[in-house]
Amino acid sequence: MGNFGAGGSFLAGKVVAVTGAGRGIGRAVALAAAAEGARVVVNDYGVSVDGASPSSEVAEAVVKEIEAAGGEAVAVADDVSTMAGGQRVVDTALSAYGRLDGAVCVAGILRERMLFNMAEEEWDPVLATHLKGTFTVFRAASAVMRAQRSGTLIGFTSGNHQGSVSQANYSAAKGGIISLVRSAALGLHKYGVTANAVAPVARTRMSANVPTELAEIGTPEDVAAFVVYLLSEQAARQGVTGQVYTVAGPKIAVWAQPRELRAAYADGSWTPQRIAEALPGTVGVDPMPLLEAVTAMERAARRGDRPNA
Repeated sequence: MGNFGAGGSFLAGKVVAVTGAGRGIGRAVALAAAAEGARVVVNDYGVSVDGASPSSEVAEAVVKEIEAAGGEAVAVADDVSTMAGGQRVVDTALSAYGRLDGAVCVAGILRERMLFNMAEEEWDPVLATHLKGTFTVFRAASAVMRAQRSGTLIGFTSGNHQGSVSQANYSAAKGGIISLVRSAALGLHKYGVTANAVAPVARTRMSANVPTELAEIGTPEDVAAFVVYLLSEQAARQGVTGQVYTVAGPKIAVWAQPRELRAAYADGSWTPQRIAEALPGTVGVDPMPLLEAVTAMERAARRGDRPNA
């Protein structure tokens, strides 16, 4: 890796904490932030994809990479699914560098199973790492940023927030992160703090087992460049908050805000029969693209084809 001396200064003077920063996208974000002048708190519990076998060496290795290139970083190996772990990430930033300007929550695990077979042991840790792990860091960071009257919170979601055939736990957690980010954006706006979510499509340990072929996919570095932008003064000045962005290689896309599509009003009270008669032609349904894709795959499977979906 090159020397940061020749890097940019997009984040000069800023202090950024990154969870899940030992590998993959989190590591790329930590390195990119450091290359742009930020001092970085590198958090990683150091577990395998399914959340087992923690090791503090993973975070420390990234700190060494940053320091070798002339940057400043400190490691925190705590588990952010606990309140104490999230608080420690923020406290480390304050004790080492005296402030916290950005908190980026990338940490996550996978435990894949069909809904009708999913055990509590496959649900709870996934929700704890993704959703609660974002909350614990946001909770601690937002208190600091509110007092500073500046700062940026970034949650990591997925296109899977639309739903998933065999990852209901992961999908539910990622949908929850979007609502958490929007709530943070609303509640912290008057304090000058922004919050956004990123849905990456990149080659990592966690994407390696995705059963479908991804037509648009990039690298962790593509995602990191976008996160650096979100952490910057430019993004704050441009009023970027409460947004969900997909980053997939050369593509950047913004997701729509939730909104009602169509409504119908009863003349009097609704009854089940009146709803059955009125709903199809008035309110109707909003077609589900993923359901259409799944249906097409099922049809192809019955024909004996192996489609690229």
